[in-house]
Amino acid sequence: MRDDATHRHDAATWSPLDTDDWYAAGNATTPLRDALLRAGLEKDFPYLRADLNAFGHGLVELGRVSPATTERLAELLRLALAAGLQRLEVGGGETAEHRTERD
Repeated sequence: MRDDATHRHDAATWSPLDTDDWYAAGNATTPLRDALLRAGLEKDFPYLRADLNAFGHGLVELGRVSPATTERLAELLRLALAAGLQRLEVGGGETAEHRTERD
């Protein structure tokens, strides 16, 4: 029975590990963490973590970063966007997804 005390969650028994949203936030954090490691920025994002808000919605917290880190991140994003656009121009405007779907 759903109303049994064993099935009810209260503040004393609730855990974020019981929610899919926490796992979704954790799974979204992993590739960002890996990219920051490859870029040598792991120490610049000390507050990066998966979290839940008061409503149980999964969030990825990036935290506060220095102005220099912000500038470096902006430059990396600019370079990635430029490389992506260049690949689209060279490839005739098709992404790898479109070529796979067509083939």
